[in-house]
Amino acid sequence: MDMGGFPIRQPLPTAAIEMIDPFLLLHHAEVKVPKNIPVTKAGVGPHPHRGFSPVSFIFKGGVHHRDSRGNDNVIYAGGTQWMNAGMGIIHSERPPVDIHEIGGVQELIQLWVNTPAKHKMDQPAYQPLTAEDTPVWESADAKTKVNIVAGHFQGIKGPIHTLSNVNTFTATMQTGAKEFFPIPESHNAFIYLMEGQLKINGDQVLEPMYLANFELNGTGFELEALSDARFFIGTGEPLNEPVASHGPFVMNNQTEIMESFRDYQLGKMGVLIES
Repeated sequence: MDMGGFPIRQPLPTAAIEMIDPFLLLHHAEVKVPKNIPVTKAGVGPHPHRGFSPVSFIFKGGVHHRDSRGNDNVIYAGGTQWMNAGMGIIHSERPPVDIHEIGGVQELIQLWVNTPAKHKMDQPAYQPLTAEDTPVWESADAKTKVNIVAGHFQGIKGPIHTLSNVNTFTATMQTGAKEFFPIPESHNAFIYLMEGQLKINGDQVLEPMYLANFELNGTGFELEALSDARFFIGTGEPLNEPVASHGPFVMNNQTEIMESFRDYQLGKMGVLIES
């Protein structure tokens, strides 16, 4: 897909699947930052959000986050920018000023996590997480590594505070590695494979740039790396609430969507002036 001039992959939503409750959208982008425009004008300029958490998992380069609540922060490869938009916030996502010194490429996944109705009008909150502060689980043979951003994995808790019960992990497996990933029985779950090949439960083979959505009928899944693999796992307790979305707003009905546009136009989500 083309997203504001950026080529991205969008495995969620598609014609085949609208959402994986509570996950609404997944974008995967790997872009070379142009040298013919100032870095401060590259990336995604100021735009509003309300009613969900747009989360960026950064794999190459970095992201400079600024928002109308005064947050101004750069997170580099291996880190995460987790923002609960709450009642409304305006933010921008630019490359860091040193992007060309560190390779000139940005690779990231942006995941939209729905917010329960009772928290949609909370005050916005921004949580930056560096690679250094992200806990890592490693298998006994050191062939599988899992970075725990939010939720729990093998007794390790991720640092990010979430408004519903979700797990988000980034992981790597070396060729030949085999591992069982336990998942809470009540959670929806998916894998998005960025690189390599994975065999799932000894049966289906997942190819790169594809998403596997699991049925809600077990306690986990087994993965075997047919080649060196890099992937993302998301699991979450379904909210089972109505979803009304339009552009940058995700609420529970159309009236709330109209109110979101009104409040944005009235300046109630603040102002972001980039220096």
